[in-house]
Amino acid sequence: MLRVLVLSTLFPDSSRPNFGIFVERQTLGLASREGVDVRVVAPLGIPPWPLSHLPRYRALAARPRHEQWKGVEVHRPCFANLPLTGGRFHAAALAASVAPLLARMRDDFPFDVIDAEFFFPDGVAAVALGRRFGVPVSIKARGSDIHGWGKRPAIRKQIVAAGRAADGLLSVSEPMRDDMIALGMPAERIQCIVTGVDFARFEPRDRVAAKAALGVSGPLVLSVGALIPLKGHEIVIDAVARIPGATLWIAGEGPHRTPLERHIARTGLADRVRLLGSVPHAELPAMLAAADVMALASEREGLANAWLEALASGTPVVIPDVGGARQVVRSAAAGRIVARSPEAFAGALAELIAAPPAAADVRATVEPFTWAANSARLHAFLDTLVAGASGASDTQSGAQVERLAQLPG
Repeated sequence: MLRVLVLSTLFPDSSRPNFGIFVERQTLGLASREGVDVRVVAPLGIPPWPLSHLPRYRALAARPRHEQWKGVEVHRPCFANLPLTGGRFHAAALAASVAPLLARMRDDFPFDVIDAEFFFPDGVAAVALGRRFGVPVSIKARGSDIHGWGKRPAIRKQIVAAGRAADGLLSVSEPMRDDMIALGMPAERIQCIVTGVDFARFEPRDRVAAKAALGVSGPLVLSVGALIPLKGHEIVIDAVARIPGATLWIAGEGPHRTPLERHIARTGLADRVRLLGSVPHAELPAMLAAADVMALASEREGLANAWLEALASGTPVVIPDVGGARQVVRSAAAGRIVARSPEAFAGALAELIAAPPAAADVRATVEPFTWAANSARLHAFLDTLVAGASGASDTQSGAQVERLAQLPG
């Protein structure tokens, strides 16, 4: 029996059902495999009073500390999210909060490996915790952990030290693996295990009927992504403005909503662009199958689930050359990789709307991206780490991480 402790600050809860849903899906897939037992620790960063009483944090703090989530045991300890520190103490606080919980868990769940599903603060804390409990550690890089947190010097130092000390490293795309190596992480310990897509849920439908069910007529462009600047929603809005009669729906929520609303008003597109807010994942298949194109102008990505889900639905994508874009868009049937500008997006959108590829051909481009393949590879990877844990990590970097995380021995 392989006993896996999944450590992830990206994991859904009842107040955020779509948050980290890709980690949830991977975890459920791993837990369903014969010979694997999985438990999840999903820490919540809460600032000190009075900030802890803000609605956002009050809702998080109210989450159950221990629950069964879709058949998997989940613990949700809180750690101190200190404001005005740039996040540099997140890993230390997370490790200190989680260590007593793991000590108690070991009594009835002697985990064999810690699987950290985000590099910061999860991965940094995981290395310190792995050293404390004498188990190997795997860290997965997903995108903003490397490309966002990794740009901050104090955080980058922690990330690189953790990458050198971890027993195994994972990336969601080959370009992400290259970026990890460029930071100074050991290439021989990094494997690319791409995400999966639920082909039973995301599948082609009659597009005309699907649009009618949603009350849409004419070309529909769908964008799926949080309302934050790096997703580049303004670019897609300005692109759709150049396509007469086209409608744009943006599924996602975030702090950039008000600027986007102003931008839509300034461009006179209030009748053609809708901000849908946070859409339950169960409702996305119908929208993706109805759309003529899924467009996302992200400044950076790892390998976005939204890309795969659109393609599995028979809907081509228009995306920039970021992250694993070239692993996904490998033919004209899958869509277009274009410059990150309204003009380039408008041209590709207009082309795909005028001459849409067959839905079956679009879906065929992502047939290898199954959750079964994802969980099988992850299972084998973690098994290998447990079998060969002794001496695999960089002792000097491990000690550095432990100092950075300030975890008592």
